[in-house]
Amino acid sequence: MSVNSYYYRKLHSLLGVIPVGLFLIEHLLTNYTAFKEGQQGFVDQVQWIHSLPLVLGLEIFFIWLPLLYHAVYGLYVAYTARNNTSNFGYFRNWMFRLQRFTGVITFLFVAWHFFNTRFQVTLGHVTETTLGPLMHGIATQPVYFALYVIGVIAATFHFSNGMWSFLVSWGVTVGPRAQRVSTYVWMAVFVIMTIMFILSLTAFTDPSFQDTSNIKFK
Repeated sequence: MSVNSYYYRKLHSLLGVIPVGLFLIEHLLTNYTAFKEGQQGFVDQVQWIHSLPLVLGLEIFFIWLPLLYHAVYGLYVAYTARNNTSNFGYFRNWMFRLQRFTGVITFLFVAWHFFNTRFQVTLGHVTETTLGPLMHGIATQPVYFALYVIGVIAATFHFSNGMWSFLVSWGVTVGPRAQRVSTYVWMAVFVIMTIMFILSLTAFTDPSFQDTSNIKFK
C-alpha cells in the first residue's frame, strides 16, 4: 500500500464518522420526531435546521462533499477489494463483504433520497410545510416503503459495522476482548437505529401528514 493510499483510506475512515456518521444520527433524530411528536414536531425540527446561519454552505462543505468523497472512494474500495468468504467463512470476513455491499446500496439510496427531498427543497419545489406530505406520499407507496426499509437497514449497518472497523484501524480497540465487546455494542446500535428509522418511516404513513392547515411556525 502506498503512502497516498494509506492517507486516502484514513481520510475515508475519518469522514465516515465525522461528519457523515454524525449526520446520519442527526437525520435519524430529526425523522424520529415524526414518530414521537407528529407532523408539528417534525416541521419544528426541520425549521430549526433550516434556520441555522449559512445552512446551505454548511451542508455542502460539511456534509455533501465529505459524503461524496466517502462514497466515491468507498465504491473504489468495494470494486478493488478481494473478498475471501468462499475460502474463509469467518464472521469478520462476512462483515467485510457486507460492509462493501451495504456501502453500494447506501450510496444509491442516499442519492435517490437526496434528489427527492433536500434537492427539491433547494430548488424551491418543496417547503418545510410540504415536506411532511411528500414523505407521506413516499411512505404510503408499498414499493417505495420497501426500498426505504432496505436503504435504512443498509445505511445503519454500514455505519455500525464501519464504527467497529474505525475503532480497530485507529487503535482504540486493539485486543480480541475489546473487539468482541465492540461487536456487541455496535450490533446493538445497528438494531436500535434501524428500529427508530422504521418507526419514523411508519409515522409518515399517518394521514395527518397530508393536512398542513394546523401547522404553526415559530
